[in-house]
Amino acid sequence: MSSILIKSAQLVNEGKVETADVYISNGRIEMIAQEINHPADQEINAEGLHMFPGLIDDQVHFREPGLTYKADIWHESRAAVAGGTTSFMEMPNTVPNTLTQELLQDKYDIAGKNALANYSFFMGAANDNLEEVLKTNPRDVCGIKVFMGSSTGNMLVDNEKALEGIFANAPTLIATHCEDEATIKANLARFKDQYGEDGLKIEMHPLIRSEEACYLSSSKAVELAKKHDTRLHILHISTAKEIALFRNDIPLKDKKITAEACIHHLWFSDQDYATKGNFIKWNPAVKTANDRDHILKAVLDGHIDVIATDHAPHTIEEKTQPYASAPSGGPLVQHALQALLDMVKDGKMTLEQLVQKSAHNTATLFQVEDRGYIREGYWADLVLVDLNKPYTVSKSNILSKCGWSPFEGHTFSSTIEHTIVSGKVAFSKGQIIEKGAGERLLFNR
Repeated sequence: MSSILIKSAQLVNEGKVETADVYISNGRIEMIAQEINHPADQEINAEGLHMFPGLIDDQVHFREPGLTYKADIWHESRAAVAGGTTSFMEMPNTVPNTLTQELLQDKYDIAGKNALANYSFFMGAANDNLEEVLKTNPRDVCGIKVFMGSSTGNMLVDNEKALEGIFANAPTLIATHCEDEATIKANLARFKDQYGEDGLKIEMHPLIRSEEACYLSSSKAVELAKKHDTRLHILHISTAKEIALFRNDIPLKDKKITAEACIHHLWFSDQDYATKGNFIKWNPAVKTANDRDHILKAVLDGHIDVIATDHAPHTIEEKTQPYASAPSGGPLVQHALQALLDMVKDGKMTLEQLVQKSAHNTATLFQVEDRGYIREGYWADLVLVDLNKPYTVSKSNILSKCGWSPFEGHTFSSTIEHTIVSGKVAFSKGQIIEKGAGERLLFNR
């Protein structure tokens, strides 16, 4: 493999910002020093640029296999590296659902050929596949996904005995989607009775998929995890009420129960439905500004441990259907880092906190081997950003296969200049460079 010397970058890493050179050889960071004059195959002048460890996104839906008309691993991983995300963990609600070890391996085989970013895939849990779940290898699979609420590709696990079996016996981390199905169905029936199917509007989404639906399910997951001493990670927290379920008085490495916040729940509120409509329809729903503000506070004070995207593309045709028919989810992975950097510029978090929550903590939480930090000996997953170069999102620069973004028309304050994945330049000055830079993630378990 080739060597790369990066000169005079502002490294944002492990709670500090400092100027340094970084020398990369054989895919890994060989040296970090104030000045390095080692010959290299490629040199990048990073003067005026900030270097971050590449983001690790613990929740994406790249839709392959089975739904490749709206997304696939090749397109979405390109969008990821263009946005400074160098590693992703992908969900099992593809078609067919990833419910056997053979189907799980199929996804790894596709990624091995097509992924531009580093990759891992969640094993899916169902009401009747515990035997397959128990075969999951904690060393090279990020975790087990349990839908404790139905969403795209309905993989709802609602059998009490099945849930007990999964929580009692899971060989590794369980990640949950938590929304109480009975509450949602009752809310939906009430709104249909009142307004009729055709009278349902996007503004009703956070009332149908309500705070109570989220809390009932999240609290149940926590209860099961405590009962069975399970390693539980609850995804996409969307309400202020749920935050009390999590601790911030012990180090992350000692937590058995952790939580994730997503970009859309940190950025949008229910006030945005008026202009964005179904394009910000997610499960769990974007809720109130008060929820948004409390989620950010919980991210910063340690109740919530990581930031991710829940990148979940659908076609424009699907999203422009009436509210009741339009699927939930949207593309976010290309613009996650820029959105967070806008939040830094607005004084909502610091650069160091951004890195902690989107790279360091994700690596620690999942026990990712040799990634998530800018350290000698670690894989070179790096992103170089110009914090003072505005970037406007338009159809012409969206790389997700679906061709749209909820950020379309927004001008971010920063521009991603270079992304390095496992020691290879994957993206540089607006251009994708490599086709297959991604490596399979391994875990210290």
